[in-house]
Amino acid sequence: MSRLRVAVVHGGRSGEHEISLRSARAVLDHLDPDRFEAVPLFIDKQGQWHPSPILPEPGANSGIDVIFPVLHGTFGEDGTIQGLFEMAGLPYVGAGVFSSSASMDKEHFKRLCAERGLPVIDYLVQHAAALDPGAAIARFGLPLFVKPANLGSSVGIAKAHDRDELAAALADAARYDTKVIVERAILGQELECAVLGNDRPAAATPCEILPSKEFYDYEDKYLLDKARTLIPPNLPEETIQEVRRLAVACFLAVECSGMGRVDFLIEKATGKVFINEINTIPGFTSISMYPKMWEHDGLSFAALVERLIELALERHALRQSLRYEL
Repeated sequence: MSRLRVAVVHGGRSGEHEISLRSARAVLDHLDPDRFEAVPLFIDKQGQWHPSPILPEPGANSGIDVIFPVLHGTFGEDGTIQGLFEMAGLPYVGAGVFSSSASMDKEHFKRLCAERGLPVIDYLVQHAAALDPGAAIARFGLPLFVKPANLGSSVGIAKAHDRDELAAALADAARYDTKVIVERAILGQELECAVLGNDRPAAATPCEILPSKEFYDYEDKYLLDKARTLIPPNLPEETIQEVRRLAVACFLAVECSGMGRVDFLIEKATGKVFINEINTIPGFTSISMYPKMWEHDGLSFAALVERLIELALERHALRQSLRYEL
């Protein structure tokens, strides 16, 4: 059989550009050369495609069989490029347009989860033109977490312990998005859980993140190399199974497909499990936990990449059977 041509699209215009490069390198290194022909496609920080765009118009796919997007954050994980792939009629790994967009926007993600009765952290939304530290403190007290509504890898996220820190955090988050999320601070354990599949997804054994700082921020994730992880987490078995159940429920609530990494917080004072967010294109770097969780459960990095491509082709075949006209 001829090899499938897999375009690994990476780089992009987001603040997670460098992380994307590292993820793409790992994916390319684990594509079985006997089954797949890798076609690396790089998008620079200005949005230019190299060596040349393969998708200038619908159908102009240059023989590409499937796309493996490794684009984190804005313009890669928010539904924009997924729409381009849909217009071109190309199968692609990961979530579709709606799921990508809804999962990227922290407000709409929380609304979808809450509608299904899933536990999310109490929050309020403020807009860049009307930031109000006092309203947030009156609602939740201190400390508080502040996040841009649409961004990943903990970029622009801060923990505020007093009013001055909150005002500064709000202003900083507003540099990245016109909408800012303020959350009640949950003190406790941080967990991640990998999900794989389409209509019948499965969750891996979750991992516990042990930050070297007060919380798991961008610096701790990618620069310091001091954070530690535990698989399985230091939790009762019933809590671990509840995390896995909620991870799958969250995945389905936002109509995700292919892959997703659901992040959790376990409140120390109450033992309650809270869904924090879902990442529809989780990291694939050498330190990323999505592939490590599956490796712990017996699925190698190479087998994971192959399975994701299979899931992309399965979903595409199903969508191709649909009619778009009478």
